[in-house]
Amino acid sequence: MRNLFSPSRAALLLFFLAAALLPLALDPRGHLIRVAAMVLLFAAMAQSWNIVGGLANQISLGHAAFFGLGAYTSTLLFLKLGVTPWIGMGVGAVVAGGAAALLSIPTFRLKGHYFALATLAFAEVMRVIANSLGDVTGGPVGLSIPFMGSQPALFAFRSVASYYWIILGLLVAVCAVFHLLASGAIGYRLRAVRENEAAAEVAGVDTFRVKLTASVISAALTAVCGTVFAQFTFFFDPDSIFSLSGISVRMAMIAIVGGLGTLGGPLVGALFLIPLEEMANAVLSSQAAGLSQFAFGVILIGAILIQPRGLMAYWLRTPWAKTRRAAATGA
Repeated sequence: MRNLFSPSRAALLLFFLAAALLPLALDPRGHLIRVAAMVLLFAAMAQSWNIVGGLANQISLGHAAFFGLGAYTSTLLFLKLGVTPWIGMGVGAVVAGGAAALLSIPTFRLKGHYFALATLAFAEVMRVIANSLGDVTGGPVGLSIPFMGSQPALFAFRSVASYYWIILGLLVAVCAVFHLLASGAIGYRLRAVRENEAAAEVAGVDTFRVKLTASVISAALTAVCGTVFAQFTFFFDPDSIFSLSGISVRMAMIAIVGGLGTLGGPLVGALFLIPLEEMANAVLSSQAAGLSQFAFGVILIGAILIQPRGLMAYWLRTPWAKTRRAAATGA
């Protein structure tokens, strides 16, 4: 019973409860609710990345490819065939999962930065293809989703709060998937791979299979986030949706700054980084070109240097967390 009502779970429930009530205190047409929605969306994206990057230590810099595949698949199905994005979301997840499986065959033989560079190259190839196929993808001009008023069956709403609650539901679902994987048998196998892949193989772990499973699930969830992003923003182009810095690196940094391989890490990281970036842009962008990005980068580097294990390390130092770890180890 103590485990059921642990401080960690209580804090998580309080976070989701506060997030659910937040739109009631904000202007439904204001900028703050859009920023809050993007915080939750990037938390979901980072949690999706955390499955493969945190649990298995496969540092991918190409998750923008799966994000873009989800956005393009659902949007093109809607614009060309009239298929509701709710169905297109599932199709996009299947397409991204299949792409991840195909990509895993050659790249899982690579280690460290070689793996990261291979995934980065895959996302760049997808960006070039999307820019080249103008008749299908709109090319550099991008794709626009027509405003249709409030039509829930077509994933269209007048109120930003409606998108906000959908994004919150997506974050809860992604966190639930991460928790089930991390606390299940596959989670223990992934952590064994993370610590020592050769030793895990000697112990009987099918390392390729567990990494492939994590990669496919991570890619599929990232594609779902891509669909939601497309519907929420109404417009995207290849350079933004397949962006290395704007998508791939950002979701990885959110997980790393928050706490790699932890359930709460992406939530804390998104709450720290996204508002900080917005504040830097609002305060410093008018002062000098590039000053806001410079200041944001300095703060980000400082945060990593001060706490390399992520902001969740401070929670692990609390008496509640220490007591829980002691009970788990029988100390």
